[in-house]
Amino acid sequence: MTLVFATNNMHKLEEVSNILPSTCRILSLRDIGFDSEIDETGKTLEDNSLLKARVVWDYLQTHPQAVAIDGVFADDTGLEIPVLNNQPGVRTARWAGDNHDDAANRRKALRLLQDKPDRSARFRTVITLITTKDNAGEEAHPVAAQVEGRVEGRIAEAEKGEGGFGYDSLFIPEDYGKTFAELPAETKNSISHRARAVQQLCLLLV
Repeated sequence: MTLVFATNNMHKLEEVSNILPSTCRILSLRDIGFDSEIDETGKTLEDNSLLKARVVWDYLQTHPQAVAIDGVFADDTGLEIPVLNNQPGVRTARWAGDNHDDAANRRKALRLLQDKPDRSARFRTVITLITTKDNAGEEAHPVAAQVEGRVEGRIAEAEKGEGGFGYDSLFIPEDYGKTFAELPAETKNSISHRARAVQQLCLLLV
């Protein structure tokens, strides 16, 4: 099975590829020649995930390589901090500005939580999969399905760890005393929000 993952983020590609069955071949946006910026205008993670998957699906329909591709999936991930009204949410990657500066995002989180006793937080990942379904010999049509993965935890008082990306050096998952950035990659990949969403995605591919 060949699937397009609507991203060029190498960290995400590696994480997802390590979870999906070896029978799945994963292509990035770069692999299919898609170089346009997708405006994430949705108000929810569900909206943005569906939007990205649809844009890439529509792109493929005008390109010859679409015949060899079985589906497209896209994810959208948000960090939700209850004491900050579930911010940053859909603006997780751009919380400190539109330049996608992970370090600036982490500094903003630490600054806003500086005097807050409640540092609870959660990560949510929503994945949308679009495939073509043939209903008993009828004309095939695209079908979209969504799955979600989440992990509860808290924000550390200072950055810890050298691994991972994004907010990994700040997020301490529930039942663990270390941040995602301190945990071995295989451990993080087994418990992270994205891992849990991808595990649900696997069920759709059976």
